[in-house]
Amino acid sequence: MAEDPGPAEVATAAATFREERVDGEETLETLLTVDDEHETWVFDDLPVDSGTFGELVSRGLVTKIDGEYRVSNRTGVRAGLEGEEVVGDGSENDNGFELRAPIAFDPRAALALGGALVVLFFMRIVNYQSVFQGGEVVSPENDPYYYRHWMEELLSESDGVTDFGVIADMPDRAADTRPFTHAANWFFAELGGGGQWAADVVAAWLPVAMALVLGVVVYWLAIVVTDDVRVGVASVILLALTPIHAVYSGIGFLEHRPHQYLWLGVTLVTLAWLAVDLESCRESRTEQRTSSRIPGLSPAIRAHLRSPWTWVAAVVLGIALTVSAHTWGGSVLLFIPAAAYVGFKVAMDARADLSPALANAPVVLGLLIAGVCSASLHVRWGWHDSFIAIIPMLVFAGALGVIGLGELWRRLEWPVGRLVGLEGVLVAGSVLAFSYLRPENWATLRARADDVVFREGATETASLFALDQAVVQGPLAQLGVQFYVAVVVLGWACWIAYRRYEPAWLLLSTYVAFWLAMATFQVRFAAQLAVPLSVLGGFGLVYLIAWLDVGRLPAPFRERDETTERRRRDLTADGGTKKPSIVLPRDLSTVAHLALIGLIICGMSLVFAPSFAAQTAYDDAQVEATIAIAEHAEDVDREYPESYVLSQWGDNRMHNYFVNGHADGYSYADRNFQEFRTDDDPDGWYDQFEDDDVGYVVLTDSAGESPDGSAQATLHEELGAGGHENDGLEHYKLLYADDDATAFAIVPGATLEGPVEATDHVTVSTEVEVDGETVEYEREVDVGDDGELEVVVPYAGDYAVDGTEVTVDETAVLDGEVVEFE
Repeated sequence: MAEDPGPAEVATAAATFREERVDGEETLETLLTVDDEHETWVFDDLPVDSGTFGELVSRGLVTKIDGEYRVSNRTGVRAGLEGEEVVGDGSENDNGFELRAPIAFDPRAALALGGALVVLFFMRIVNYQSVFQGGEVVSPENDPYYYRHWMEELLSESDGVTDFGVIADMPDRAADTRPFTHAANWFFAELGGGGQWAADVVAAWLPVAMALVLGVVVYWLAIVVTDDVRVGVASVILLALTPIHAVYSGIGFLEHRPHQYLWLGVTLVTLAWLAVDLESCRESRTEQRTSSRIPGLSPAIRAHLRSPWTWVAAVVLGIALTVSAHTWGGSVLLFIPAAAYVGFKVAMDARADLSPALANAPVVLGLLIAGVCSASLHVRWGWHDSFIAIIPMLVFAGALGVIGLGELWRRLEWPVGRLVGLEGVLVAGSVLAFSYLRPENWATLRARADDVVFREGATETASLFALDQAVVQGPLAQLGVQFYVAVVVLGWACWIAYRRYEPAWLLLSTYVAFWLAMATFQVRFAAQLAVPLSVLGGFGLVYLIAWLDVGRLPAPFRERDETTERRRRDLTADGGTKKPSIVLPRDLSTVAHLALIGLIICGMSLVFAPSFAAQTAYDDAQVEATIAIAEHAEDVDREYPESYVLSQWGDNRMHNYFVNGHADGYSYADRNFQEFRTDDDPDGWYDQFEDDDVGYVVLTDSAGESPDGSAQATLHEELGAGGHENDGLEHYKLLYADDDATAFAIVPGATLEGPVEATDHVTVSTEVEVDGETVEYEREVDVGDDGELEVVVPYAGDYAVDGTEVTVDETAVLDGEVVEFE
């Protein structure tokens, strides 16, 4: 018996049949439907005349088996019907794997993506001049210096890029909460050659590089979900213009956040690919019967599980979740939307009569890998708290339990609404049981939740919908107008996920809803929200353009038109050649409309993103004040801890990083600086500063107003030099003065002792040159009953004392020596 024709031959024959016959397309659709409904069938099952049936057989579209018929190759017939090419052997019964690219290369799409990435790049380097100051890499904000500190600590202890013992034996302060972030930063710095230059390059450019990679990931995510290049490009552009994300992934912002955002994106892509691949297999194989001995192994699931990319995606999912678990202190949050998605998808699978166990096997494998690897890193290397060895495995176990319920619901054909309700009850019960069985871990989780979700004091801890911004202005400022476009799409996505089998839209809806809820507590979570939200925003933007009749509808709308002819007409043109993925407008009217839409959607972000980024940068005065302190510490040989800099807590890590290299904490500044700056006796703090090894003080105008006579007013406004009815201070030596920032060294001061002719008080004064400016230091000092004067001064130089010139050297000031005069 002759072998069946190959898929490419069948596709060619089907395409010819479709084009040559008026009823060709309808006949092929009917043929596939009948073949879906039967393993094999007879002539009477197919509602066509004998001539048409004979032609189907003669063209090799139908083959005879044991006296009955079946389609010779479903993949080939479907490809010919839809005008697509067959990739690979197209065999539905082949048990082998065929590894091919999961996304096709499109030159137009690549060029458009490149343009979007250029926009993303420039939006991430708006702080370039502020970051590169005075030959240093000055990271914005406070926290990046914590990560730079530990990166350089690890570099100082390692012997090269292969010395993994360094990250396997991190100090507890580094390993407890963000071990992977520190390990990755160290690895990239070692890859660059190690040393300070490599550390500075990583500090400046790694966040930008990771933002660009995330841009590619977001593009891929949008393509996987929507199958529309324009949505992918729009998503990247909207991510680029999202103000809060531009701040947290901008140049110099070396934190856990760029790592976290990237691996969140990778998690979404793997879950989306698994969802869409299964959905595609289901649509191309509409029967749910099975001839397999494995219960529930329908042709759709069989095809999905046979794809090697399915298992690649599962492994990458496990890696992404493992990395996410060890990236930051609140990593447990990243497992919540993943677990919720699995729960909802199981219900969706059961409703669609798909086996939840088989349909979600790759996801379960990913969760298992994440659980095992997360626990292994904690047990073997001491990474993170102990709960991170438990939570991922609990999510895996919970997924197995939910899948078991889903199988039961599917077989009994119970309403899935009750299944979702039962899943919620089980989650609540599991949490309660965990709190009783693991009280120590529960206490740690509670404390971490309080720190992550309910922390107060920083700007980022306010709600996205803060009342002082009239609720609606917060999203506009932090996420842009696209937020409201995406919210509309979110409503649509939730609706279709409720009505149809759309696991990819269910995925995006779940993640967006979760991070939106978190951003309602604290606005900093809006940056995580921006990753999946940008896809919804990009989809909404493309739809808006089509609604205004200046572009095509997004692919999901085109592909679900009522007739196959309409769908084929939208997808192909000119003899079956696919329409270009992106078509440039050729008339000025269309260009003007597109520009106007872009300005409306993106205009506010173009204002807010650079503005917010500038707010996080250090100005010239703060940097110069820090450099002045560093130079003084080097000149007088002050080493840590005597070189500690006290400042406002939000700047403290930056000052100490450049002065003494210790930027792992700011708790002392947080506890003491505010009290110090409002105290009316700065010299009264000298004994405490000496005990606590405080060597320097920095004050800025951003610290807020203080009453006259306070340390803020005396030091920052009067420079501690006296005047305005106040005396100069004893222990504060001015190193740098500017309207925006002032810096002082804490010194014992030289004690001037000697007789004077005055009987009540005398003026002690000198002129001090600081950074090219002359400051007059002056004090009114009471004379003792014995006619002796005793006064402490913080500067070296020549002092005028009751008509006598007294010279004080730097050593006397630094060592607290007595300088006698006659």
